[in-house]
Amino acid sequence: MRKANVVIAGAPGLVGLQIARVLEDHRDLLPLGKVRLVASGRSAGQELSLLGRAYPVEALGEDAFEDMDFAFFATPNDVSAKYAPIAAAAGAVAIDKSSFFRMQEEIPLVVPEVNPGAITSQTKIIASPNCSTIQLVMALAPLERAVGIERVLVSTYQSVSGSGREALEGLEAEAQAYAGGEEIPPQAYAQPIHMNVLAQCDSFLPDGFTKEERKLRLETRKILSRPSLRIAATAARVPVRISHSEAVTVELRHPLKADEARRLLAAQPGVRVVDDPDQGLYPTARMAEGIDDVLVGRVREDPDEPSVLHLFVVADNLRKGAATNAVQIAEAIWQSRQ
Repeated sequence: MRKANVVIAGAPGLVGLQIARVLEDHRDLLPLGKVRLVASGRSAGQELSLLGRAYPVEALGEDAFEDMDFAFFATPNDVSAKYAPIAAAAGAVAIDKSSFFRMQEEIPLVVPEVNPGAITSQTKIIASPNCSTIQLVMALAPLERAVGIERVLVSTYQSVSGSGREALEGLEAEAQAYAGGEEIPPQAYAQPIHMNVLAQCDSFLPDGFTKEERKLRLETRKILSRPSLRIAATAARVPVRISHSEAVTVELRHPLKADEARRLLAAQPGVRVVDDPDQGLYPTARMAEGIDDVLVGRVREDPDEPSVLHLFVVADNLRKGAATNAVQIAEAIWQSRQ
């Protein structure tokens, strides 16, 4: 049986490392042949472990994609913009985690459990959505299919790992300083994140929303094929290491009982319903850490509007929100070729 040759660009970063781990966890669905790890700058020359052996991290260059089936990009926009077309021209399917290609009309933006049909045999570059978008559409998709959605309001509580390793290290430094009674300036954000909540993810736009909030709006519309879907977001950063949480209010086209919504959500591949408040069971950031499922709970009917439901949605932003979704895209393509 032929195995897939893969290259991970940006392998030493948080998402790149997670892609390597997910590939290892998912090797039954995507058997690995040749593996190449590449990065730019100072990261080249390191060694990383995958599948029980050490791989050198090579310098990223145009020759990195020869004989590769899949090229995973866990890289900044400018790197993805330059090298993803080169990977595609070399014969690899480029799967990109940056935001560069997401809203380009000819590039599919894919969550495999939601819109796998966006991938065709001609697709050579695929965008993987923003982490907070992925978990949101996983919860919205079964409701949209069942009764249709009129409007979505979402408030996110996003972990610092969404900002990269520097933010994780900054949270730790602030926590240690706080424990020692010391003053320490903010490490990764405009204000301290330890023991704090920041009503900002990414930079602000002229309309008062942030880029993160705009991504949630535009990407959700594209994935659900609802270009005029009414949706607005408020994104906040919280002092949690891993996993993003979302409080979601969904206005439906027709009323839906909470029990029926739970049944629809439980039937959605990749979603796990955790909803037993009497037993203190509902999704938490720590519960979601390290797993691929999107957790949904606190499903309840609005007391005043029969067509409105409220949900709480949590997922590991480095797994399903980044690495797992990218690997699942490759798996879907690979399985279709067998």
